[in-house]
Amino acid sequence: MFILSSCKIRRDLRERLEEAYPSVTFQFTDSIGEAASFLPKADVLLTYGEDLTEDLIEGATQLKWVMVLSAGLEKMPFKKIEERGILVTNSKGIHKVPMAEYAIAMLLQVARNTRLLLENEKAHEWDRNVKPVEITGKTMLIAGTGAIGQEVARLAQAFRMYTIGISNSGKAKEHFDNVYTKDELEAHLPEADFVVSVLPSTEGTKNFFKRKDFEIMKGDAVFLNMGRGDVVDGDTLLHVMEERLIHHAVLDVFEKEPLPAAHPFWEMGNVTITPHSSGMSPHYQPRAMSIFEENLHTFLAGGNVSVNQIDPRKGY
Repeated sequence: MFILSSCKIRRDLRERLEEAYPSVTFQFTDSIGEAASFLPKADVLLTYGEDLTEDLIEGATQLKWVMVLSAGLEKMPFKKIEERGILVTNSKGIHKVPMAEYAIAMLLQVARNTRLLLENEKAHEWDRNVKPVEITGKTMLIAGTGAIGQEVARLAQAFRMYTIGISNSGKAKEHFDNVYTKDELEAHLPEADFVVSVLPSTEGTKNFFKRKDFEIMKGDAVFLNMGRGDVVDGDTLLHVMEERLIHHAVLDVFEKEPLPAAHPFWEMGNVTITPHSSGMSPHYQPRAMSIFEENLHTFLAGGNVSVNQIDPRKGY
């Protein structure tokens, strides 16, 4: 068994794998460029999912399984992967703790007017007219009711918020007071004080939020996107914020990344920008490798790998 990594793995995690699986040959590299020469003999590939092409898959003649050490899969060459019958798993769920903490932290900083307080501190200005509001008891609508959405809802309920989920199925999920289908979105957007998107990038989620959705939100609503940037058209969102249809937008993801330095969002007082960092955590790789090891044990035993298995036809 030959396992190849095209992404930089922490030394302690590499050593643990080599010690735990002495019969397996591991080849750790820091990039797909370094990994390319090893691909033809790799049975398993570890990747962040952004470096594979159809040509690389075609040349990986022994490849049976791709483990993506992230949740995002939109850049994967799924058509070729499906043709080859290659198993794909990802690290879905490992981001839920940092991303849920990010959501609450960002909503609190908007509610408490933290940006202005910090500006006043820097200017040595004592201004007690800066008025905060509370998030306790508000209503939060979360688009996406998977692991991340559920964890956001759990923390929201700690603030005694009413939590609304939006999903394809509308099936009940833990920590949501109610879950509705995407076709019912418009009926419930006017209720929400906070609208949080954790949607992935798929054909069904591109431009999910349209101008008409922002027009029916509360004027003091806050929109937070930490899923994927293409769930709302960038120009549409820019016009929404220029026209102040809603109170504030917290944006961690964008259609084009990095966000260009000249983009108007940087200078807008009603927009908070973060550099696609909501999922960052020192526990990121250990959590991802834990999922990999659970599946690897099954894979080596000849069983059916099931944790976070991806359907190439759907892309998730």
